Amino acid sequence: MALMSTVPAFAAEQMLFVSQGGAYQKAQTIAILDPAAKKLGITINQDSVPDAWPIMRSQVATGKPTWDVVDVATNFCLRGGEQGIVEKLDFSKIPNAAAMPAEYRSDYSVAYEFYSSVMGYSLKKYPDAATAPKTWADFWDVKKFPGRRSLRNHPLATLEAALMADGVAPDKLYPLDVDRAFKKLEEIKPNITVWWTSGAQSAQLLNDGEVDMVMAWNGRISALVKEGAKVTYTYNQGILQSTSLCVLKGAPNLPTAIKFLNEAVDPVHQANLPMQIDYGPANPKAYDTGVIPAARVAELPSAPANAKAQALMSYAWWTSAAGEAAEKRWLAFTQK
Repeated sequence: MALMSTVPAFAAEQMLFVSQGGAYQKAQTIAILDPAAKKLGITINQDSVPDAWPIMRSQVATGKPTWDVVDVATNFCLRGGEQGIVEKLDFSKIPNAAAMPAEYRSDYSVAYEFYSSVMGYSLKKYPDAATAPKTWADFWDVKKFPGRRSLRNHPLATLEAALMADGVAPDKLYPLDVDRAFKKLEEIKPNITVWWTSGAQSAQLLNDGEVDMVMAWNGRISALVKEGAKVTYTYNQGILQSTSLCVLKGAPNLPTAIKFLNEAVDPVHQANLPMQIDYGPANPKAYDTGVIPAARVAELPSAPANAKAQALMSYAWWTSAAGEAAEKRWLAFTQK
């Protein structure tokens, strides 16, 4: 784990922020953490771990947690709330979050940034925009759109894509019809060349020409586009997903953590994030600040026009008993 610290160095208040490291944490340090620390007059120490969930549980179990605020997949915040691992939030103390759409927050979480699971494809295989695949139904149509395909080896977003391929509208997905989704997946399964297990793998498969069409995270394909690869993607019928901020139960610096939480979703700080990395701000008011150029707005998953074309993932459904059952069923589906 890497321990870092943001300014100011001699602040009276401090807290420990945990994220996933790499370019992502560097970007948020520049865009959000450093400005928030300076504005609040606090020190923000940092840890980075690739999988925070098991450590969140073990820290709370000790009764003496050291982490304060954790940036983690939204479903873990919700699960943490159910299991007494994260604090219930008082939104009267977090006005920036309270002003965000209700579906972007819960009693235990505040959306922090957005990314999308999108359909990407090779421009060498499908060079004509007018006849290129545009929907998940096109992805499933192996006769009209011949080519090698790849899907993620995980049910989140993959079940949603299957249902949209079967004609379910993006805003009518939940509760997911799991039987219908798996039936549709059985239909495409013989035509899936690779079930990818990492974002890097999904991008490499498309870039190397091992597949012609892939479900992937938007940032992975946009990085290829910037490198000059003959690939593209569409936000149409994408699945808009988020990481969220939550506060560990018994956080040692709780009042400071809450102040930071509010500052982290400040519209201007949020607008700074996509200037550093290919993620969309979680606070829609970031798009009203004038910080993000129009050309950049068009590229972002949470931009109003792009968000409107997508399905917003329901993490509440995925953390329900039905969602957990779907995850178990996925294992059986991939093993047979």
